[in-house]
Parts: sequence; C-alpha cells; structure tokens
Amino acid sequence: MERDSRKLSELSELIKSCLEDNLEQSYWIVAELMDVRVNANGHCYLELVEKDDKSDRLTAKASGVIWAQRFRMLKSLFESETGQPFASGMKVLVNVSVNFHALYGFSLVIQDLDPSFTLGEVIRKRNEIVRQLKEDGIFELNKELPIPLLPQRIAVISSATAAGYGDFCAHLREDKGGFVYYIKLFPAIMQGTQTESSVIDALNKIYAQIHLFDVVVIIRGGGATSDLSWFDSYDLCANIAQFPLPVISGIGHERDESVLDMVANMRVKTPTAAAEFLLQRFYAEDERIKELRDTLILLANEQRQQEKERLDHCSIRLPQIARLVTENAINNQKMRIRQLDTVTKLYLMKEMHRCDLKQEQLKWLSPEGLLKRGYTLTLMNGKIITSPEQVHSGDRITTRFSSGEINSIIE
Repeated sequence: MERDSRKLSELSELIKSCLEDNLEQSYWIVAELMDVRVNANGHCYLELVEKDDKSDRLTAKASGVIWAQRFRMLKSLFESETGQPFASGMKVLVNVSVNFHALYGFSLVIQDLDPSFTLGEVIRKRNEIVRQLKEDGIFELNKELPIPLLPQRIAVISSATAAGYGDFCAHLREDKGGFVYYIKLFPAIMQGTQTESSVIDALNKIYAQIHLFDVVVIIRGGGATSDLSWFDSYDLCANIAQFPLPVISGIGHERDESVLDMVANMRVKTPTAAAEFLLQRFYAEDERIKELRDTLILLANEQRQQEKERLDHCSIRLPQIARLVTENAINNQKMRIRQLDTVTKLYLMKEMHRCDLKQEQLKWLSPEGLLKRGYTLTLMNGKIITSPEQVHSGDRITTRFSSGEINSIIE
C-alpha cells in the first residue's frame, strides 16, 4: 500500500503558512528572561519563560531573538528607563512576532518592550525585599551599631582592579592630616550574577578575623546605574544588616539607592566620599583635641596670672606682715618673761615660807627646843644614855638642862 508522504521542508512550509495565516502580526506578552546572550554580530538570543507563581516550576518556554540593530536601541531604552540590566531574571512585557524557520524551528522575534512594566516589577520586588527585612526585624540592625570614634582598621570589599578602590586608598593616604590607616582588600565581583555570592563570601572572610577591623567599606568602582540591581538581593542585604561591624556603602550615585544602601550603617555617594567620611571623623577629633589644648593653655595662663597677682600682693604685704609677726613675737616674749618672773617670785616665796616652817619644826624638835620645854639629857662620857642598862653603880653621869647641867654618881 502506497502511503501519502511529504518532505520535511514541505511540512515546515505548511506549518509556517498555517502560523502566518492564523496569527496576528505581533503580540504583547509577559515573560521572564533566561539565558540572555549576545553573539559577535550583536544579535541577542534568549529564552522567554513563564513560571508557576506558587511552585516556581516552568509552565511555558520559547526561544527568542532580538536582532542587533533593534537590540542596541531596546537595551539602551530599557536600562535608562528602569535602571536595571537587560539580563536573565528580569520580568518583561515585550512585543513579539511568531517566526518559524524550516532550519531553526519556532522562535519569537522581539520587536519592542515596555520598560514601565519592568520598572514596576523592579519596584515591587525591591519593596518586597525591604518588607521582608523589616518583618524579620533586621532592617535597622547595622544602623544601630556605633561607628568607632577613630576607625583606623578598614576592611574593603571591592574589585581589586576597580578605579574606585584606588581612589578610596589614594584619598586616605594622600591626605595631609598625617593620620595612619590599616586597609585590607577583600576582593569581590561587583557586577553580574556572581555579585551576591562573591560579596557574601568576602563578608564571611572578614568575619573570620573580625577582631582586626573597625568598619567595613563596600565600594563599586564606577559602572552603569543598571548594575545596582545586583545589590537588591535579600540574602546579601540580610548579611549586611546583621553584620557585627558598621558597614559603609559607597556603591551608587547620589540619586540612586539600592536595598544594600538602605540597610548599611552609612551610605555615601562614591568611594572617594567614603574615604572623606572616615577622614572627617579624624579631623573632627583632631579639632576637638586642639580645642581642649587651647582651653587648657588658656586656663593655665589664667591660673598663672592669678597666682602671680596673689604673690605680688603677698610680696607687698610681706614686710608689714613680718613686722607685725616680729612685734607680736616680741610682745609675746615680754609677756612670757613677765609671767615667768611672777611665777618664779611666787614659787620662791612659797618655798621660802615652806623652809621657814621646816626651820621652825627643826627648832621645835632640836635638843635645845626639848630642853626648853622641860626635858633633860643624860650623858655619860659624852654619849646620850637611852636605857638604865647602859649605866652601872659608880658610873659618873651628867644631866643637862636648858639653863645648865649637874653631875651625879650612880649608886
């Protein structure tokens, strides 16, 4: 039995005709970019995908292409309007035409895109990250850490070849203030899909030797505003917010702010501004010390002047005071001499009276005094006899009276 068959090219033409006859010229569709890549000719090849909102599982997928000339225009428009890179992971609203090629198969050719849709998605995603950080109670944690008075030991996260890193170091080291800093670089990728993991890895390395540093400075050495989107990452910002050292962010420009800027302890415009912020803390403290020095000198001079005036006053009064002291001393001496003379006389009179009393007592108790009162003394051979046993019969004794004496013989 003979079968009705066609060539593959014929079937491809049939499919192509069917699609062209039944589909509109173009459609606006919402999709997420994946596997975005640009070849040497400037053509952009990518995947447009749709994911389930709950499970994040792919529900649709199609190959897409933006031809070089249109890609240059759309990419510039997209990044200037949204401030985000045209890269994988972005949700976009694009105008596509359906294309079927006999050799390359089915694809969607992107003709136009709406940056405002993506901008809304970016804002929504950023707000969701901020909301989650606040709900987790970590949004303000790093801001609550006090920056040391003199932050001399600085851990820097930056690309080693970034001009911003060089500007930061030069601004500190070329300053004329004479301040000394210890700067250590922890290299990281500061743009592209590896930004999040690279910066987190640098933070982990700093944490391993955290006792060596006072602050962490994160520097992005120039680059497009769209590159700031890599710093709108929940995991990266959660690490920054909870880091135990104050983090100074210098990754953006004055009008651009990433979520990382929001959670950092201090946000400055540029790497040079970060260096200037640190310098100003040293200058402020230096100025405070100078003011204290000047105040101390002023107080010392005032005290010296007061003491000089006091000494001058004393030197004027010193002769008068010395004369008064001398006169007082002389008067006191004279008074004490008079007192001593009086006391001495009183003492001598008292002693003389006491001697007179003693003399009268001696007279009263003397042998003459006893004899005058009617007593007698009996002597033998010139010695007083006090006992009858001292004399014997025939001894000659003498009895003495106050008015004379008599001699007797013992019988």
